[in-house]
Amino acid sequence: MSAIISDKFRIFNAHQFLESITEGSSDTDSNRSRMYFFVGRSERWDSVLEIYNKNATSFQKDDQVFIGTDLATATFKATVRSVSQNSLFLYEIGPNPYSTPQPGSLLKSASSAATALTGTYRYSTEDIPPAPIDNQKEKYSIYREIIGAKRINTENTRTVIKRYSWETTTKQFSMWKPDYSETASSGLVGKNTTFGESSLADSKFYVLNSKFEVFKCLYNGQKPDFPTGQLAIDEPTTTPQPGKGSYVNGIFKEEPGNAGYIWKYMFTIPTNDVLKFLATDFFPIVLPNDITRVSVANAAVDGSVEVALIKSYGESLPNGTFYAPIIGDGDGGVVKIVNTSSTINSVEVVSPGQGYTYASIPLANGTGAGESAYGLFTNQALTSPYTQLGSSAKGELEPIISPQGGHGSNPEHELYGKRVMISIRLTYAEGGGDFPISNDFRRIGIIKDPYIFGTSNFATTETLSGTKALKINNAGTPYLSDEIIKQEHDDGTITYGTVVAWIPDAGNSQNGILKYYQSSENHLNNGKIREFVSGTGVAVQGLESLASGQIDVAQDGSLSGIVFADGLANQEIHPNSGDIIYVENRRLISRAPDQIEDIKLVIEFWYLSFLLYS
Repeated sequence: MSAIISDKFRIFNAHQFLESITEGSSDTDSNRSRMYFFVGRSERWDSVLEIYNKNATSFQKDDQVFIGTDLATATFKATVRSVSQNSLFLYEIGPNPYSTPQPGSLLKSASSAATALTGTYRYSTEDIPPAPIDNQKEKYSIYREIIGAKRINTENTRTVIKRYSWETTTKQFSMWKPDYSETASSGLVGKNTTFGESSLADSKFYVLNSKFEVFKCLYNGQKPDFPTGQLAIDEPTTTPQPGKGSYVNGIFKEEPGNAGYIWKYMFTIPTNDVLKFLATDFFPIVLPNDITRVSVANAAVDGSVEVALIKSYGESLPNGTFYAPIIGDGDGGVVKIVNTSSTINSVEVVSPGQGYTYASIPLANGTGAGESAYGLFTNQALTSPYTQLGSSAKGELEPIISPQGGHGSNPEHELYGKRVMISIRLTYAEGGGDFPISNDFRRIGIIKDPYIFGTSNFATTETLSGTKALKINNAGTPYLSDEIIKQEHDDGTITYGTVVAWIPDAGNSQNGILKYYQSSENHLNNGKIREFVSGTGVAVQGLESLASGQIDVAQDGSLSGIVFADGLANQEIHPNSGDIIYVENRRLISRAPDQIEDIKLVIEFWYLSFLLYS
């Protein structure tokens, strides 16, 4: 069975992604997708080893652990960064960094009698983050570590394409043709671009000039003695300088004597889009309502022929200037042919016509007139006198038909817009502190349709906090980012968490808001994540800072954008609601009080596989 996933399918998926964020009649309409870009994971990356069947001696921080007879000859050894109920967080992995403990191996401490059997293992370091895993357990873990999320909308999304800039690229380009294809073992002999690709989607056939104008190459100097084209000389622009080419009705042509490049103007990228979406490797396609794009689309002619190629110079042709109709299912197309030394010297489209889906330019005896004209004529009106050819005359021309809708009618399709860029700016501690400035993050991603905490209502606000918070008084000393905090209870249970941010009150560093997260990897107590509780005399202790503050039970209502009840606040995102449709683990990105992060995330919509059973 033969099948193909076309580039149009990928373009369609990119379009659907962008369209989904505006569909429906309102922001709560179920037909609309509410996308949020999130950052998460403030804690460092370490290798994680699950352990079970522990003996009575506990592993300790800074222990060296190993598998084997002794530490010196161990097949796996590491240093313990921290210990949780069922896992060890490890670094300095050896004998080489990719040594792997086999499940069920006996793990020993080099400094105590502690032992355990090993379970799952996941290698990572601050320089080598772990690859995300696409399963439910990972999803739950990601949600617990979300710091903040920002709404994705039409202002921070664009279709983008590969960047080819006039100033930095080699000045040779592929040209638009509708029939590139690959050579196949089934007997198909394909047609390749200038650079050998079997599809324009993978080729350099457009350019971004120095004025942020985008042009598509319609002709690159191809002819029989230059079968892959030539180097361009004149930069395409809508305002050429004298002696640097001409621009008329959306078409830029090089100066005579150069390779003869012909370019079609597509649109100009506005300044705001340049600032937000121009990247080293990509640039944006402007929105459909952009004035430059609209003007070009309105002038597009479906089935026009803007270029004709000389496939063969021929022989025994009459010398002089002649005109020939473009024959096919369209009408109105005419080319001018100049013959010298009995061969074709040049060909130029003087009327592009319209409505062609197939076309040819027969070099034959002239006959008929107007719509019935056929062959060579001495005038552009295609009327008598007719030109007659000798029996040995021959040559070949190839008309190049425009894309469906005409050149410039649909930039996403014509320029193969199968990628979407999400450009997010994190400004200081925006969102009332939803993005803390006192810590870093190591994960980015996209959530679709999360709920407001404690409800089944879609979140619609501009930003969302992913962390829980405590209003703390009399801490004694500031809490430290990423330290473990705990609260001991009268029944012997202990609540654990990890600090995401300590936000002190103005003028009093002992009082403030403590943002934290809890996970099943780090914060279990007797198999359970326990909640912090408010109450007189129940301290929240920092294990490294030795801070020891009280939860302010009198704090109710909104404070710094966080809604407290008895000094406790939940995250704004309901746990595990919606779908995580993209996630990327990264090396740390640090934040600072005066810092702005511009994050550009490019998503490429690629292959889909089908299996058919009968």
